Amino acid sequence: MPSIDRRVLLSGLSMAGLSLALAGCKSTQTASAPEPALPAMSFAPTPSYGAAQDRFPVAAFDTSSINPVYLRRQVPYDGKQAPGTIVIDPKNHFLYLVQPGGTAIRYGVGVGKEGFGWSGTATINSKQEWPDWYPPAEMIARRPDIKPQLTKLQSGIGVPGGLANPLGARAMYLWQNNKDTLYRIHGTLEPKTIGTNVSSGCIRMINQDAMDLYNRVPVGTKVVVLGSGAQV
Repeated sequence: MPSIDRRVLLSGLSMAGLSLALAGCKSTQTASAPEPALPAMSFAPTPSYGAAQDRFPVAAFDTSSINPVYLRRQVPYDGKQAPGTIVIDPKNHFLYLVQPGGTAIRYGVGVGKEGFGWSGTATINSKQEWPDWYPPAEMIARRPDIKPQLTKLQSGIGVPGGLANPLGARAMYLWQNNKDTLYRIHGTLEPKTIGTNVSSGCIRMINQDAMDLYNRVPVGTKVVVLGSGAQV
């Protein structure tokens, strides 16, 4: 497992919900956010989270609404993963994109039960802009309140991509051994939940961050998800 510079690692919340939940990637409630200190080093200023013109307009994000440690920045990295690799640290709510020269771009993430229920190495099998969301039948049965949001789509019953879709502006789908892990990296309708544990969902990012990562990584990118006992 990768070793990420301990100068920039921060204590996160204790893990909850270790079992794999249904892969709906939709939040129903949030847990309290952790309060780590700011990192000792940063090689880049805090990026803009202003409004973005896309297929659908992406609203500006008020960065004062979350702990600034979770905003995108470049940080030192001394792990073993090669440049271009994504390393996800669910416990501390960070996603790293390894860069050349001993650095990484670090993004804050929100983590759901799926985020704690699976670890290992995968690849990005596909990427989608403004993806449709297809909740499994079990989730629909458990959450009848979402039925009014659902409609008949090309691949089944779901929510079309857009401003009301819980997967946000971008989604990256992780596969392992030619099989869908049901694990996604995606944007969110609830950017204030970044840095928290949510009741369900995969790895969620501020939409501007999901768009930034999407543009940097190709299909086939290696993704390493740290488990509960991993040393980072």
